Amino acid sequence: MSHHNTQATEEQVLYADILEKGMFAGLALMVITFALYVLGIMPSIVPVSEISIYWSQPVHDYLVAINTNFLHWETLPVGWSWMKLLGYGDFLNFLPVAILSGITIVCYLVITPGLFARKDRAMAIMALAEAVILTLAASGVLSGGGH
Repeated sequence: MSHHNTQATEEQVLYADILEKGMFAGLALMVITFALYVLGIMPSIVPVSEISIYWSQPVHDYLVAINTNFLHWETLPVGWSWMKLLGYGDFLNFLPVAILSGITIVCYLVITPGLFARKDRAMAIMALAEAVILTLAASGVLSGGGH
């Protein structure tokens, strides 16, 4: 009969603590930014009364319509261009999503020194590689699929 260690490592506990705090912060910010949008406290690009018109559209068609009807940019608002629109309630809602998506990168970076300190080089290198890959993917450098 094999004996399994059911104790979490220090790094696992640290990862979970950071993930929990980041999740709660992102969730709270999501509620706040959504309230700012739907209550009309912040101006929006797409009026709340018109947003349902665009729900059934594919993403590309939605971007074309939003650009044509509201933004009037030379190029479609893709990638991280939403950050230019954080002063609008409907785009401010993207910020907590980015935070929730990025908290895992922070978790990996924070646990890496502890992994190196206890000479678990393989896990430390994997944690660093994961953080680098996720960061590159979020930056748009690792794009694929023709989107």
